[in-house]
Amino acid sequence: MSYSSDEESRQAKTIAAENNSQIIKSFEQDEESCVAVEEVNVKELDKVYRRLDYRIIPALWCLYFLTSFGSSAYGLTLTMNKEVGHSLTQSLKLSSHHTATASALYYVGYILFDVPMNLVMTKVHPQTWLSRIVITVGFVYACYSVLHNAGGLIAARFISGLVGAGTWPGMSYYISLWYPNDRSTRRIGYYFTAAQISAAVAGLVSAGFQKMDGMRGYMGWQWMYLVYGTVTVCVGISLLWWLPDRPFAKPSESTNKFKQFYFTFFKSPHPLSGTQRELHRKDLEHRYKLLKWTWKDVSLIITDLRIWPIIIMYFGVVGTGFGLAVFGSTIIAVNNPRLSSIQVSLLYAPIWLFDLGGILILTPFADKYKRFRAAIFSGACLIIMTGMFVTTFAHGSWNKYAGLLIAGFGLGPTVPICMSWSAEIFQPRYGDVGTAVSAALVSGLGNLGSVTATYALYSGWPADVPRLFKYSNMMLVVMLGVSIIASGVCHLIRNKVRQ
Repeated sequence: MSYSSDEESRQAKTIAAENNSQIIKSFEQDEESCVAVEEVNVKELDKVYRRLDYRIIPALWCLYFLTSFGSSAYGLTLTMNKEVGHSLTQSLKLSSHHTATASALYYVGYILFDVPMNLVMTKVHPQTWLSRIVITVGFVYACYSVLHNAGGLIAARFISGLVGAGTWPGMSYYISLWYPNDRSTRRIGYYFTAAQISAAVAGLVSAGFQKMDGMRGYMGWQWMYLVYGTVTVCVGISLLWWLPDRPFAKPSESTNKFKQFYFTFFKSPHPLSGTQRELHRKDLEHRYKLLKWTWKDVSLIITDLRIWPIIIMYFGVVGTGFGLAVFGSTIIAVNNPRLSSIQVSLLYAPIWLFDLGGILILTPFADKYKRFRAAIFSGACLIIMTGMFVTTFAHGSWNKYAGLLIAGFGLGPTVPICMSWSAEIFQPRYGDVGTAVSAALVSGLGNLGSVTATYALYSGWPADVPRLFKYSNMMLVVMLGVSIIASGVCHLIRNKVRQ
């Protein structure tokens, strides 16, 4: 009896062990299957976003190239054909006060209208609004060719800022509609390269336009603005078909015949197939939960403490960036007075090619290692500061020029990091309006750095010219130091406020 009982017990244990082994194998197979499915989904998603890249990034790149070109062109026209008295400064009899005021008012336009423009974009078809920006920017810059006095320039610069307001935050908002945050910094970096290349191209192109000085009674700077404005308007119109609408936009149900005609005629085909669209929708479901907003939401974002460190971060880097964009050619000319205006324009271009290199090398790390965005941002700022020290204290004009190249490399990843970080922090809690308003606040208020660099420093500080802009350069270094501190504060409080 006992033997039989022991035998049955052993058999029961053997059966149980076999069952457990089968369960474990089944679990492992299921786990392997889930991993395989996840890998397939990741690969398919990579294909989806590559397809979106081919359609969206070139369009945004062209958009930003053309809207950025105007700032670089303006800085160059201040010195074009100065040997024969035909620069913009000489033609309009501009004083340093005039140029400083004009530059400052340009950024005031951005500061005042960035938030309202981006709020409008949340309520309309975004590609239509971005196209409107490009068209109006081109039209206004074409009108620069008929300027005759300092007052006209000051007014034109303010209007340029007004019509261009919402460009940079609008593109950041548009990217958030199509890409998740862990894929956005690199994309922002991709089209941000347009600003650097446009600055480089502006330097090269201005050399050619200086050769056209006097043709048909127009000076070189007039030809430059006229051609640039015309091309920009044409490309702005093409963006109506080129850029797609929101990913999951519903067909217009308006009974207004004009609206029906407009959105039928300017309808942009969706870049994804049906299967890809569904996979994309599942990946972005979290993005489309909070689409409606009220003015209370806007006030909550403005009073959220986390926005202010990012604004300060942006303040320092964009102030340095635009300071070099507008007055880079002036710094080169002051450091080496023997250069001709054409040589200055050609030397201006490589600064922004180094900036492009910084974007391509460093922004992928900001996406991959999101936890270390503050460290990556701070490292880039230290590179800029090193460049500013070299261009200020190095001996020899070419050594000083090398400092500008170093500073350009460091500038590359800083602005994309600011914009993607604001979306990462504010989109989960506030939704659609969180992305739009945070981007506009960072861009708008952060542009006070541009006002500081262009109005208070460089041409706004005549006593600094004999010092080869030593104090202006060092003020930018101080601003960058404050940006580094702000990035550390943002890292510490990003998950500790209003969660």
